[in-house]
Amino acid sequence: MTDPTRGSNEQALNEEFAQFSVDGQRLYGLLHRPTGDAPAQGWPSVVILHGFTGNRGGDHRLLPLLSRFLAARGVASLRFDFRGSGESHGDFSEMTVTREVQDTQAAFEYLRRQTGIDPERTMLLGFSMGGLVAALSAPLVRPHRLALWAPALPELWLPFLRGGFLPATVTDYNGWPLGREFLQEMTRLRPLESAAAWQGEARVFHGDADQTCPPEFGVRYAQALRCEAVAIPGAGHTFDSLEQVDLLYRETARFLTGS
Repeated sequence: MTDPTRGSNEQALNEEFAQFSVDGQRLYGLLHRPTGDAPAQGWPSVVILHGFTGNRGGDHRLLPLLSRFLAARGVASLRFDFRGSGESHGDFSEMTVTREVQDTQAAFEYLRRQTGIDPERTMLLGFSMGGLVAALSAPLVRPHRLALWAPALPELWLPFLRGGFLPATVTDYNGWPLGREFLQEMTRLRPLESAAAWQGEARVFHGDADQTCPPEFGVRYAQALRCEAVAIPGAGHTFDSLEQVDLLYRETARFLTGS
């Protein structure tokens, strides 16, 4: 199996450092543009949201290679680290889904005002908890299209609430300081309701062997969004084979480009 980014020219990558602020904290990312002159109306683009304890690189370079795959097909993208993740400012103990929705709104504003970008065709893609954040953000940022990869649901974190009680302060989650407010908020989030309220074009992509976010999660999101769910055969949560990634990229690009 060849590299799923085949067709891109590494000598002609058009990438630049991106930064913007939310509540005085700096967020860092990378903006990818297709090479050559932009169309008169600007390039279509997509904001890409990483998952829980992740960063803009993704597992096995899943997100950078996606951005390059899309750029080779005429779609710009912005990948960034949420506050408290990756290289962005903030502490992970302060992280909540609501804060990540705020970060997403700021990322949309940043991308839509960039040179060569069509502000009317800015899209949204979220992976895992980033999919949950994307569903909650969609009614606020009104993306041109919405793509969810292996989206999470709040119930994934409910086992942290042992006996129905919140931890007193911070939970040590494999070296990550998981804040009490994050867990408290999870009981109030309604991403499926937000998805159902959003009336735009959407698609869900899910590995049929995902043991982290079960395929049932993807089905529930697809039902709420009234859209197609694309199963990636044999894939787990992070799409850990070149064949799976190739299929995921091709189907995602087909949806985002409307081809």
